[in-house]
Amino acid sequence: MAPRFDVVVTRDFDAPIERVWAAWTTPSDLREWWGPEGFTCPRADADIRVGGAILVTMRAPAEWGGADYHNRWDITEVEAPTTLRYLMRFCDENGNVITPAEAGVPGATTEDSRHEVTLTDLGDGRTRLDMVEHGYLTVEARDMSRGGLEQCLDKMARLIETRA
Repeated sequence: MAPRFDVVVTRDFDAPIERVWAAWTTPSDLREWWGPEGFTCPRADADIRVGGAILVTMRAPAEWGGADYHNRWDITEVEAPTTLRYLMRFCDENGNVITPAEAGVPGATTEDSRHEVTLTDLGDGRTRLDMVEHGYLTVEARDMSRGGLEQCLDKMARLIETRA
């Protein structure tokens, strides 16, 4: 079996656990933070239950071609407000699963990479997010995804944090 590389990120937010959970599970919040800097999220749908899915569309800025990238996060485990596990899959605009190659990212990831989001209440209105994205096929793909995720979480922090 070829080696696999994981993205592992920990981030503390100055926001209560319920607010961080809502950012992951509420379509209007997802549209605000999903996608790295310069990218937008014109679509987010969420059916938060085991067997449900979150559908998100990430739109590249014009200088990157303006393409839409669709993801379907098939939920495998949910325990609000602490645990969200899902299989990240590329999909078409209708939510039908496609291969990474069909999505324009050949050789980057497995076709159904496992993602794990764990939230921990730190007290005093603070929350720790631990996230693992499994299944990257190259170090370069892993590092690019980590950079994009860090930018997404920066956007999330601006949306949800309560400090001035």
